[in-house]
Amino acid sequence: MARPFNFSAGPAALPLEVLEQAAAEMLDWHGSGVSVMEMSHRGRDFLSICEQAERDLRELLAVPPSFRILFMQGGGLGQNAIVPMNLIGRAASHTADFVLTGSWSIKSQVEAGRYGQAHIAAKIKGERPVRLPSPSSWQLNASPSYVHLCSNETIAGIEFQDLPDLRALGCDAPLVIDCSSHIASRPIAWRRVGLAYAGAQKNIGPAGLTLVIVRDDLLGHALPICPSVFDYRNLADQGSMFNTPPTYAIYIAGLTFQWLKRQTEDGLTGLAAIEARNIAKAKLLYDCIDASSLYRNDVDPSCRSRMNVPFFLADESLTEPFLALAREAGLLQLKGHKAVGGLRASLYNAMPIEGVQALVRHMHAFEANHA
Repeated sequence: MARPFNFSAGPAALPLEVLEQAAAEMLDWHGSGVSVMEMSHRGRDFLSICEQAERDLRELLAVPPSFRILFMQGGGLGQNAIVPMNLIGRAASHTADFVLTGSWSIKSQVEAGRYGQAHIAAKIKGERPVRLPSPSSWQLNASPSYVHLCSNETIAGIEFQDLPDLRALGCDAPLVIDCSSHIASRPIAWRRVGLAYAGAQKNIGPAGLTLVIVRDDLLGHALPICPSVFDYRNLADQGSMFNTPPTYAIYIAGLTFQWLKRQTEDGLTGLAAIEARNIAKAKLLYDCIDASSLYRNDVDPSCRSRMNVPFFLADESLTEPFLALAREAGLLQLKGHKAVGGLRASLYNAMPIEGVQALVRHMHAFEANHA
């Protein structure tokens, strides 16, 4: 059976090679006689899987030695509580600054308010096209515990193309980024970041795994109320084995990291190749939308997401017919988020250029029939 193109925002499509390898190894991993799902998380076999996954991720994202990689549970929403429980006590004021650019950064700010002062340093204005607030306009506290932003807003389709340099703004606090929906799709400027976290279910693996990449000096500041299983220091000291981690999700993530390392594009390899491919996919779709009188995208080109492309029909009554015909053509999960409606195509790493080409053909044909 020909596989359809899955544009789901998450849980999202995985590379076919990864699924095939996981299927082949399901009952017997490398002659061990058991599935990875049956292994002890402290046994030699699984420890080798976890250690390899960490090494591959560190290589892919060029994570400096001064950062720890933690494999956790709870997703991005869980980190909305875990981050402040670990970091907000670094400053006597128990204050963190938040840049609000969409639904996910708003959720982060609201949750952090349960553990300290969650100050809004900047937020998007209600204008069209949507633009990110310039860092020079941010109203930062004198000495916040950290500054938080969502570097790619999945629902709004807004992405920071460059992370802010807080030191240039006169702020010594660490920058914390929720990069759930574009992790491993582009490099991360680690010199500007203190902590990055991401749910795995967009670009890396199945739901259940959360990545936290945290600078060494940010460990050991947990609030007294922080559960021991959420204390970054405990996780770092025990190699993410303080409790039973999401073992099978780590295994799938490891296969995905190896798949990413094998990618090539125009002479590029690994993450550089994936980024080039993602740029090409996004351009193809945005060019189709911009040239159309039927479709529109409300985000300024300076901050359009490469991963999540929300768009709307001039006549909203055509949305359901568009989706029905898309499903018939093998183009799945294109319905927009319930909070905003419309349509949304998520172009994560596993989405091939052929999938975007098929979507664009469908959009052209639909417009021709409904002009």
